[in-house]
Amino acid sequence: MPKPRFAVLGAGSIGCHLGGHLVAAGHDVAFIGRSGAMDVLRERGLTLSTSVRPPVHLTPDRLTLATEPEAAAGADYVLVTVKTAGTEAAAKDLAAHLAPGAVVVSFQNGLHNPATLRAVLPRHTVLAGMVPYNVVQSEPGTVHQGMPGRLMTEPDDTLFAALRAGGLAVEARADMSEVQHGKLLMNLNNAINALSGLPLRDQLGQRAYRRCLALCQREALAAYRTAGITPARLGPTAPGVTPYVLGLPDALFRRVAAASLRIDAHARSSMWEDVQRGRPTEVDSLQGEIVALATAHGRSAPANARLAALVHQAESTPRTWTGPELYAELRAAR
Repeated sequence: MPKPRFAVLGAGSIGCHLGGHLVAAGHDVAFIGRSGAMDVLRERGLTLSTSVRPPVHLTPDRLTLATEPEAAAGADYVLVTVKTAGTEAAAKDLAAHLAPGAVVVSFQNGLHNPATLRAVLPRHTVLAGMVPYNVVQSEPGTVHQGMPGRLMTEPDDTLFAALRAGGLAVEARADMSEVQHGKLLMNLNNAINALSGLPLRDQLGQRAYRRCLALCQREALAAYRTAGITPARLGPTAPGVTPYVLGLPDALFRRVAAASLRIDAHARSSMWEDVQRGRPTEVDSLQGEIVALATAHGRSAPANARLAALVHQAESTPRTWTGPELYAELRAAR
């Protein structure tokens, strides 16, 4: 049986991570991304790195690189990794080129991307997926996985076999809505990390920054309860307990939440990467989702709203906040 063909639409850090592992397993993968990013891959190739295994380098001749969605024609699976703001446009671009029977998989942050894709592509199967671990571009042409973890998607045996052949752990989930809401709770830290200027491990090692995250998560959990949403447990502690654990003194937190700090020294959030490069961030799909959900149910989420505003300011005028400064700023917003 021939191997399935893949296309990755939005070949940034996550897209190159997924597509690169598929290429390493011998799959035909079309990488579709911004011209500047594709030029780097065309010159340097793609390197996949982690802190636990030797890096894997894919030479440029092994990569199929494109900047237009027609490169997805003929693919059996299209992995969508564009930012949330670009999802509807990406789906419309794909509509004219998808092969009959092609499966579209959303590996994106945010809650509504699979629904957006399904609305535009009603004749195609759209699967919700999630990358629960940190991936960042450590240098041009190199994507680095900063912590262990398993991909999660709705079930598809052929997709799972391909991902596993590439060395990626994957888990079938029938509760992807709950998984996405659980992931959103974790991703509320992306904005804090972006403003801290620190690697994730250093940032999470400081109680003041963790208390900022606890404020955001408490607002999110209150909005979830009002909306009747039960987020999936994705980490070592239940979602409702996590804000209390985050507030523990540093030494106690390190003992209780050691698994949460299994992050290598170089890992940072993708939002930090966007701020550093002067690109629009996904904060409206993270903190903004909590603010919108709270407002829709007669509540407020002032810490999340203020954090979103600070990130938008940082998109044009980067500023580094200490933990105590940021915590005081978010407390004052309440």
